[in-house]
Amino acid sequence: MTEENKKSRIYTKKGDQGKTFLVSGSCVDKFDVRVEAYGTVDELNSHIGLIRFLLQTSKSPEKNVLLKQEALLEYIQNHLFRIGSLLACEEFTIQKKLPPIQELHTQFLEKSIDEFDASLPELKNFILPSGCEISCQYHIARTLCRRAERRTAEIDVTSNELNQNCLIYLNRLSDLFFVLARWNNHNQQIKETLWDKEK
Repeated sequence: MTEENKKSRIYTKKGDQGKTFLVSGSCVDKFDVRVEAYGTVDELNSHIGLIRFLLQTSKSPEKNVLLKQEALLEYIQNHLFRIGSLLACEEFTIQKKLPPIQELHTQFLEKSIDEFDASLPELKNFILPSGCEISCQYHIARTLCRRAERRTAEIDVTSNELNQNCLIYLNRLSDLFFVLARWNNHNQQIKETLWDKEK
């Protein structure tokens, strides 16, 4: 194997002392707020990959709609990579050179929420996270997304529009996962379990 074709090693050993590097080159602790934020976004993205597999292999008669969901999730995964790179950079001048999260991306989520919610019965009570496998996985994604939102909120988002757009996007995304969890239960004719305040 020639030197130019030599494969790079997966492990670099640079993080063995509990430190890592941000996009700008700054060295920070692995528990830094930014590392926590983009790490949770990565965790969420990985879980979405599992949901995509479940949608692809589902035997549901509504296969076309499930494949539409799967394509939607792939689109979202690309956005989450944008968010991860933005959160991994603390210098605004460098952030501006990265692919941004724009208002149109959030609007697309809102449109998708309205589309899937249109066929669902009105919800007047809290529901327990439960139902078919896909719905349960969407509920897990929803809670991961909420955690990513909380971690992102720990960064100074109010003075940085790029970070704030990430926060808004994650907020809408968790709402979308909630609606998709309900939609898939409805599609499987699985009745939602209401929260029983007396139990």
